[in-house]
Amino acid sequence: MKVFGIAGYSGSGKTTLLEKLIPQLTARGLKVSVIKHAHHGFDIDKPGKDSYRHREAGATEVLLSCGDRWALMHERRAEPEPTLNELISHLSPCDLVLIEGFKQEPVPKLEVYRPENGKPPLYPERGDIVAVATDADIATDLPKLPLNDYAAIADFVMAHLNLQERPC
Repeated sequence: MKVFGIAGYSGSGKTTLLEKLIPQLTARGLKVSVIKHAHHGFDIDKPGKDSYRHREAGATEVLLSCGDRWALMHERRAEPEPTLNELISHLSPCDLVLIEGFKQEPVPKLEVYRPENGKPPLYPERGDIVAVATDADIATDLPKLPLNDYAAIADFVMAHLNLQERPC
């Protein structure tokens, strides 16, 4: 499985870019998975539901399943936060794992850069950023991709990772 990251500060448009990029890649026959790092706690479960009650009772893992999807919830309790590689090992085989966040992980990344956020770009300090998606006129030797040209971004990701289009 190839891994490619989308990096940038909060509010830069990483999630929107992924939302538009995924259909571009899947239309080319790729099986794509996503791992998103959340800096703040989250819970996909709801108090009072059976699965929530099982976790509250002390279960380490609860797997929910229905006709449309399944989800595995793992309580870390006293365990350290898993590494990106540990998280990837839980995924089913696919062609491409896109990661959102994980700025410090040494995987190739596209930076989503918007100067109006008032934050400095990441690319001067991060050697793993291989391109920048922006609408700003920036000085860099890295490939600059138009922020809203999702086909061009998909082309870049596929070429960078040497992924081949597959018939759907």
